[in-house]
Amino acid sequence: MKIARIETFLVPPRWLFCRIETDDGVVGWGEPVVEGRAEVVRAAVDVLAEYLTGQDPLRIQDHWQVLTKGGFYRGGPVLSSAVAGLDQALWDIAGKTYGAPVHALLGGPVRDRVRVYAWVGGDEPAELSEQITAQVEAGFTAVKMNAAGATSPVVTPAETAAVVARVAAARDLLGPHRDVAVDFHGRFTAASTRRVLAELAPLHPLFVEEPVVPDHGHLLPGLVAASPVPLATGERLYSRTDFLPALTAGIAVVQPDLSHAGGISEVHRIASLAETYDAQLAPHCPLGPIALAASLQVAFATPNFLIQEQSRGIHYNKDADLLSYVVDPEPFRFVDGHASRGDAPGLGITVDETAVRAADRTGHAWRNPVWRHPDGSFAEW
Repeated sequence: MKIARIETFLVPPRWLFCRIETDDGVVGWGEPVVEGRAEVVRAAVDVLAEYLTGQDPLRIQDHWQVLTKGGFYRGGPVLSSAVAGLDQALWDIAGKTYGAPVHALLGGPVRDRVRVYAWVGGDEPAELSEQITAQVEAGFTAVKMNAAGATSPVVTPAETAAVVARVAAARDLLGPHRDVAVDFHGRFTAASTRRVLAELAPLHPLFVEEPVVPDHGHLLPGLVAASPVPLATGERLYSRTDFLPALTAGIAVVQPDLSHAGGISEVHRIASLAETYDAQLAPHCPLGPIALAASLQVAFATPNFLIQEQSRGIHYNKDADLLSYVVDPEPFRFVDGHASRGDAPGLGITVDETAVRAADRTGHAWRNPVWRHPDGSFAEW
């Protein structure tokens, strides 16, 4: 069996899919994308496809080594994301070839269901109550919200009070038996983070995500030492090497993205590394169905898994949603805030190829917003 063809599809709302087909007709799907730079990743996939075409698709680990290291220059979001999607597709082919789900190929399941959370906004508080109530009624036991929109370099008393008020409102609605995670999104400086964390501690967040931008990872040890709240990071880290300093700093939760951090192969290794630091895995995934399917396969086989992000109803999904490109929605049916383990081979989903090809004819050019402070200077989004 050899790889015969590799294609990519730019599909709304902001995703990129890849399709690998073997010479005997086995097809695997992946999701290689950097949000806002999908076209760039598409070009990287085309370059990497030059190596993969004609190769045995079942030599996944060997291909991962060559794709990540064979070009001499290594790492970064574009290359790591291109490799991630191809890696997902190769695991999908392997599962279909052996007639087993990917989690079985990773050593077998360690759980029967995976806890997932819903995103409820938080940049603006007006609709927060309605959104949280809807998610609770849908059975979710955890939500995640942004702490704030654009934030001053040193948070003002009013900004601090507003963050605390929003999280307090969420806690009141959720009660003591459900969780709220709070995403700082790298919008806070280290000094501001230290100030706000102390105020949030009595509200018992599940974790605070991206307390500083990845560029300031060297400040994490001090933040961890000062924080009464578990800290999480990782959506903009792409390898075990990237995660090691965060883990040695004492981060409680690692959040690699299966479409950014080298795919199933690397995220499975990142999870094992995190386990040695008593840290939990909570994969980042505000993306499409293939990325989520890959994330769930890893979650079923990972002992130190905590909770899974998913994008149903997220504000980005205006032109298409999580279920727009799959034939059967059952793998993404969440009961009591959990996804159940299935035994379908590969990634466990059937991609609607007709819908994908039709969507690619429209494509997209999604870009994240650029924010500015009142004085006109750049603000972190």
